Parts: sequence; C-alpha cells; structure tokens
Amino acid sequence: MLQAKKIWKFVPEPDATEVDQLALEMPVTKNRHFLKLVVSRGIKSLAQAKDFMVPSLEQLHDPFAMQDMDKAVERLSRALEDGEKILIYGDYDVDGTTSVALVYGYLTEELGAEADYYIPDRYAEGYGVSQAGVQYAADNHYSLIISLDCGIKAHERVRWCNEQGIDFIVCDHHLPEETLPEAYAVLDPKRKDCRYPFKELTGCGVGFKLLQAFIQANDLELDPLYARLDLLAASIAADMVPITGENRILAYFGLQLLGQNPSPGLGYLLHKANKKAPIQISDIVFSISPIINAAGRMDHAHGAVKLLLSSDATEAGQMAEAVIQQNIERRAVEKDITQHALSMFHENSFLQSAKSTVLFHPSWHKGVVGIVASKIQDHYFRPTIILTESHGQVVGSARSVKGFDIHAALEQCVDLLTQFGGHTHAAGLHLLPENLEAFITRFESLVQAGTPAGEIKAELPVDLTLPLADLSLSFYDNLLIRLSPYGPGNMLPNFVSSAMLSRPPVIMKEEHLKLYMGDYEAVGFGMRKDFYEGLVEAYEQGQAIQIVYHLDINEFMGQRKLQLRLLDLGI
Repeated sequence: MLQAKKIWKFVPEPDATEVDQLALEMPVTKNRHFLKLVVSRGIKSLAQAKDFMVPSLEQLHDPFAMQDMDKAVERLSRALEDGEKILIYGDYDVDGTTSVALVYGYLTEELGAEADYYIPDRYAEGYGVSQAGVQYAADNHYSLIISLDCGIKAHERVRWCNEQGIDFIVCDHHLPEETLPEAYAVLDPKRKDCRYPFKELTGCGVGFKLLQAFIQANDLELDPLYARLDLLAASIAADMVPITGENRILAYFGLQLLGQNPSPGLGYLLHKANKKAPIQISDIVFSISPIINAAGRMDHAHGAVKLLLSSDATEAGQMAEAVIQQNIERRAVEKDITQHALSMFHENSFLQSAKSTVLFHPSWHKGVVGIVASKIQDHYFRPTIILTESHGQVVGSARSVKGFDIHAALEQCVDLLTQFGGHTHAAGLHLLPENLEAFITRFESLVQAGTPAGEIKAELPVDLTLPLADLSLSFYDNLLIRLSPYGPGNMLPNFVSSAMLSRPPVIMKEEHLKLYMGDYEAVGFGMRKDFYEGLVEAYEQGQAIQIVYHLDINEFMGQRKLQLRLLDLGI
C-alpha cells in the first residue's frame, strides 16, 4: 500500500476573477496554470508583475533608514581619510566569508584601505567575536573593527575594545538581546528601534548596505559594488533567508552575475559542478555552499575567503580544488556520524517516545554536527540537537520544525547554557557537561508543551493540481524565467498529478526511484525504501497513483526534456 509520508497542504485556489483580470493585463501569458501561480503569490496587477518579474536595483531601500548608519558611515569615512588600520571580522560560514570578501575586497581594491580580515578558528575560538580576535586587533594596532554576520551579542569583547581605544562597527542580522553592545555603531535591521523596512537581510546584506551608504555619502559610483553581487547572492542562498523584498532584488542580479561574469572562485565551482546559466538559488545551496562551508568545518575558513577574493583564474582553480577535497572529507565524516546518530536513536528507549531528539557523543566532529542535526531532523521531523565535546564543554547545533521556535526554547534554558545564538529554526549552543542531563530533560518538556499531541508530520505545500497532459517546456520556461529566483518565501511550485505507471518502477543506485508516467520520467531520490514495493503492486494492479513533484529539465546531447522531481506520492 502506498501511503504519503507528508501532509499535502494545498495552496488555496486563487480567485477566478483576479486570474481573469491579470490575463487581460498580461496578454502575452496565455497559460492559465501559470497565471494562477502568479496570483497565488500575491501578484494581481501588471504593475506588481513587472516589479516582481523584472526587479530593478533602483528599488533598493535607502541604507540610511537603518539605525546607526550615519554614525557607521562617518566613522568609516574618517578611518579611510586618516589611513587608519581597519580589521574586517567575519564568521566562518558562507554568509560570514562572503561578507568579508565583499567588504574587504571593496575597501582595499576600490579605495586602497589599510585593511585586513580575521576569521575565527571554529575549534579554537568558536562562533562570534573572540578574545583572540580582538587581541589580534590590539596587538597589530587596528583602530577600527567591522564585524560581519556576528557581533550583536559581543558585549564583553566590544567593551574590551573600547578600553583599548578600538572602535567597533557591528554589522549583523541575528536577533539582538534587550541590550545592544556598546559599539560605535550597531547595524542590525532586527533592532527594535530600527525603522529599516526590510528585516531579513543576510550578514553580507548588512555589509552591502554599509558600503552602499558610504558610496552615496561620498558621491562614488555604485557599479564596482554591484560587480560583487555574486557574493551576496551566495550568502542569501546559503543562509536560507526569504527570497522576498530586497533579498529578491539582490539575488536576482547576483544570480545573473553568476551566470554571466562570476568571480573566478565562484565561477570555477559552478563549472566544476556543471552548472550553467541561468544559475538558480538551488545551484548555490547544493553545489557551492557545502564546499565553501567545508573550509571552515574541516580546516580554517581563511581558505574560503582567499578563494572568494582571488582575481586570477589559475590561482582560484587551485584554491577551489583544495576546498573541494575538504568537502569530500566532510561528506565522509558526516555520513559516519549520521549513521552513528541513527543507531543511537534506535537504541534509546527514551527517544522512542520523546518529541525531541538530543544526541551527544564526545568524538563527533564539531564541524559537521549542524549538518547531522538537519539530517536527523529530516528523518524524524522533530526538534533536534546534535552535541559533541570541545575544550571541556558540550557544544552543538539545533534544528527545529515549523511551529516550534528553538531559539525561544534555548532562552528558557539559559541558566544551563554558557552560550547560544541563532534563529527560530536553527541555533548553536554551549553548555557544561554536568548540565547535559538537566538540559535534555528541560528541552524535552519545552517541546512537549510547544508542539501538538500525536505524531508530527512534515507539511508539503502543493500549488496546483495539474493533468500531466498540460505540462510543456514553455510552461517550465515561464516558471524558470519569470518567477525565479526561488527560495524561502517564493518556493519552487509543487504540483500534484494522477496517472498510472506505464512501466514498472526502476531502482537506481540502490536507493533512488525512476517512474514512467505517460510521456514523462519521474525521479525520486532516496525514495526506494519507502515506496518501491507499493509502486510495484500499483503497477501490477493497474492502479493510478498521485505524485507531488516539481519540474526539472533533463538535458542530454543538446536535447531538453521535462523531468518530474518526486517529493511524495500515494494512492
């Protein structure tokens, strides 16, 4: 028997009158299925359609609407005029390294700034602004630090810098505490007193707004900054922020740059992954982000920054091969830890009846626990924390499910933690070993209280019910060109169709499925275990099956063919 693994959540059917009206205003687009998708995304007029489908950099918000931006620009301008030494301090993930490459690259290459950059060691220093980092600034006579993608909770470090005569500009996008650090300027659109109209910028996005404001204040050309939008697109994709508002505009132009004239480092990675224009957010998420992240997970993120800054194709290729090798090592380590974590889950009677998953092993690699947490969370669909040991503390990463704010839950465990930070659905944490059992108990009670009774199943949004006969390459091209870039807040449309299998299901590489439905092939990665036997039975009995999928292209020998990428299925 075929049974869906997720709850199919159908998007409400758009108002037919609104679809008709948009059809009149957009006569070049005759496909009613496409128009329904457009209206479902809140686009109900030609003017809205133009803004959405053809973004303009002129739509970017005034950077001086961000609280403290005037102070930050004034301090940066003074540092540049006086030839002060500036330290660009960034996190070790994709958002942090792209932030550093963007800001450091612009300041040094375009303005000749006396600057350097600093990325903390994930294992020796941990996340955020470290004492080693600010000590480095003091020892080397830097008078201004600009932190990117971190710093909003660096109260002690900022205070220490103030005592040393080092000014601090924080550029962050994480949730601040009630009290802000005593920095010269704190740029964070999530500040309660910040009137900036778009709150979901990445750390790299906040750094971009600082440079945009500086350029405006000094009547400089914006083109050299816009030439670095490929870095910003990478940060937006990797950090999984909403692809709406300003992020949509920045991602749109950054992806165009990646497809046409990327920086040598990113260009090499795309070429190696066989990705060609038009580049999509998913290309970055699956082919670029893991490789850049691997530098900081397996060694030091300096390698990623050097790759992103490289202007020489040959040098960039050599650097890229080094981080690609680190990513291969990362995948092997991650696979071993995931299998170990799954076996621990099955052997733990408490976890069988719990609503959360918290697993600890002292030998697990700190650099991959976040990825493992995501995989375990996907497997059991419950709030998940994977922990290991580092420098005498228990450290790890948390991942949540829709409807449960894991950052708020950690706030209610603050007396058991030495450090934590993050977002609603993902966070990092540190605690002392003696507090681990108490933390597991309290976290489970918070999840029990904050999630509904019974089994929780993942939701799978479905945009439209479509007959397979209505699919076409032109429909796909409209989706690809007019509605992308896709990502959180503007997800790739999912469709549901019903049909009988025209041939028996095929197993690919032991774990994947290929189905033949009418004129189309449907591919389900990792679906063999859950669905193969039921599909064989459905084929033998001539039963129609329902599939949820999104559209993809299979290109071979110059021929483009529609392919259905399976997400779930059932009778």
